[in-house]
Amino acid sequence: MDSVDLEVLKASAHWLDSGYRALLVTVVRTWGSSPRPEGALLAVREDGLVVGSVSGGCIEDDLIDRVRRSGIDTTRPYTLQYGVTAQEAQRFGLPCGGTIELVLEPLGPYSRIASLCEAIEHGQVVVRTLELATGAVTLESMGAADRLLFDGVRLTTVHGPRYRLLVIGAGQLSRYLCRIALGLDYQVTVCDPREEYVDAWDVPGTSLVRTMPDDTVLAMKLDERSAVIALTHDPKLDDLALMEALKTPAFYVGAIGSRRNNAARRERLRQFDVTDAELARLHGPAGIYIGSRTPPEIAVSILAEVTAAKNGVAVPERMGVAAAKEAEAAVAMGGCVVAV
Repeated sequence: MDSVDLEVLKASAHWLDSGYRALLVTVVRTWGSSPRPEGALLAVREDGLVVGSVSGGCIEDDLIDRVRRSGIDTTRPYTLQYGVTAQEAQRFGLPCGGTIELVLEPLGPYSRIASLCEAIEHGQVVVRTLELATGAVTLESMGAADRLLFDGVRLTTVHGPRYRLLVIGAGQLSRYLCRIALGLDYQVTVCDPREEYVDAWDVPGTSLVRTMPDDTVLAMKLDERSAVIALTHDPKLDDLALMEALKTPAFYVGAIGSRRNNAARRERLRQFDVTDAELARLHGPAGIYIGSRTPPEIAVSILAEVTAAKNGVAVPERMGVAAAKEAEAAVAMGGCVVAV
């Protein structure tokens, strides 16, 4: 989950502990264009204070007005739709054709919000199931996943810590990549044992460690919500990180470099007893082909591929850096033959 939704849960737990009543609002379905995805959270306190969002602001205003006028219905959760008609869509600032369905849940001790926050803080991924007929909640630990289920009777949501990104190397490219990754809400760790690089590191919001990359990978206990990108161009550092990272459940493991260097890297990793199945998970050269040349453009290319992997989107092979450059080279050679 992202830090915004975690903030919603923490605020809700704090309000309940302070004696306030609160309403937890979850986006459960969207049709057409919508400002926020399924699973987005909003909490409304009985006095109208809000944390989080489910739209661009107009729906939030309507929910606040409902709470202030009628208070929080503490009987049971219920659903609410916005944007069913064109007039309503325009009124609430929804995109053309957009409709969202919300579950509004009055919170109390039975909601188990504090227990959920505690589990997330301990790095657990938790399935929370809400019975709409009674408001009863169950929590169950599970492996990493991100899937909301709603059948009109019960709402199942998956909650966990923020996605983590381990970057090997504290060079110029890492600076741009980490700044963008922070904007994408990753918890970013940068690993580089080289003093000449770490002494000049100046990206706030990241954690910098000077341990050897393989030790860092092992210490972080990477899971399905983790990604690793090797950026040093130094086999002694990149290979150590990749060797261990490919044996973890990390959803993305990648490294920069030319096609020739990537092929050589794979051969070196085989000598470290990395299996063919593990090597098949390696994204290298990392990124999708967008003609990138500068460090910021390369950072965008890499994080676009990471985002696709995170969201379960398969990138066509022709969009990979290696395949695209091979195609370019073939076209260039063909052009030379014709010119001659």
